[in-house]
Amino acid sequence: MPQISTTRQLKKNVSLSIVAQLVSFSVSLLLNLLLPKFIAETEYSYWQTFLLYASYVPLLHFGFLDGLMLRYSQYDYDSLDKPLIRSQFKIFFCVELFFAAVGMVVSFFIDNEINRLLLRFISIAIITTNTFTYTSYLFQLTNRIGKYALLVMVERILLGVGIVVMLVLGASHFYWICMVYVLAAFLSICWGVSQNKGLYWGSTPLSGIQEFKLNISSGMMLLIANLSSMFLVGGAKMVVQWRYDVLTFGKVAFSFNVVNLFLTFVTAASVAVFPSLKRIDKDHLPDFYLKIRRSVTPLLLGTMILYFPGCYLLRLWLPNYVESLGYLGILMPMVVYASRVTLLTNNYLKAYRKERLMLCINVVSVAFAFGAFLVSAYLLNSLLLVLAILVSVIILRSLVSEIVVMRLIQRRQYGSFLVEFLVVALFVVLSMKFNGFV
Repeated sequence: MPQISTTRQLKKNVSLSIVAQLVSFSVSLLLNLLLPKFIAETEYSYWQTFLLYASYVPLLHFGFLDGLMLRYSQYDYDSLDKPLIRSQFKIFFCVELFFAAVGMVVSFFIDNEINRLLLRFISIAIITTNTFTYTSYLFQLTNRIGKYALLVMVERILLGVGIVVMLVLGASHFYWICMVYVLAAFLSICWGVSQNKGLYWGSTPLSGIQEFKLNISSGMMLLIANLSSMFLVGGAKMVVQWRYDVLTFGKVAFSFNVVNLFLTFVTAASVAVFPSLKRIDKDHLPDFYLKIRRSVTPLLLGTMILYFPGCYLLRLWLPNYVESLGYLGILMPMVVYASRVTLLTNNYLKAYRKERLMLCINVVSVAFAFGAFLVSAYLLNSLLLVLAILVSVIILRSLVSEIVVMRLIQRRQYGSFLVEFLVVALFVVLSMKFNGFV
């Protein structure tokens, strides 16, 4: 029988995830401050281009991993049907190898050297990224959050140390960074395999094929919902990359990276919340929602204040990226609204098995936003409008998602929406008027 989650267990899991993400945050902070300082702006832009397109390789597991999480997250490690799980892994791994091989073959027909290298590294990332996700999901769905935290720390430390060594040795081209990126994922997967014995290789039943299909069927909508949510931000970055020059894209990407530093901790809490929600009696879910919301909202709003001293310090350290600070002021409200979607509404919609509704909200948001991005960039030639539309759509998506969840749990807190929006609007006005330390 699976262990039932308590408030104490949930707090412990969240705390362990936050420790892991503190390490991740430290490494990300190090990289976001060192790389722009010590490599050329064009090389940094190419590195960000790789990260942008590599973030979509999860499309190529077709929802299998999300289905695995949805259908098995009530089990403990010892109660898993290991032969059945590893039979599915073999199928999944062969699929990823096929797509990686296709990418490699296609790369030989690309004349542009930069694009050829980017496609090759993205092809390798198909295997490393999706296998790393499979490994991390095994820890999450069996509620072994401590081991999940260690996996994240191993990968981030390897990445951080590898890039520092690379910079010390004078290897400043973007493809060296890509090499370190995929190698760090590969080595952390090796550690994860040692902690998940019986879930990768060994004898397998034929029923694994049918189970694999069931997981894809269960997880496909969730995958599209999650990636469409990512595409909301990724779509804005893609349009900027297509429409504007390499250096402009690099400076916009730097602003997004700073925002992602703040979102790191929310992601940490989120991976611990969903497996715990699956173990909580549904009668208690409404109260958990209100407790979490009341706890995190003041913290998220308060986080935006860090923008002002942060601008002052970034001006001193990275004078070439001063332009990015204006973009950052527009993007900071994402910290509040994207965080709540990640931490609360998405997890609750999954817990209530409302993946179709979640998909609908995200797809409509992306379709509207992407069209508006194209108009803003190509017809109006306004980069700031692209970013403003992105933030506006994220706010609307968050509000709609919260209204849906509050109806599901039969709780109402609509009055808080206005107060939070006024605080965020005041921040944006101040950041545009006082783009620095106040």
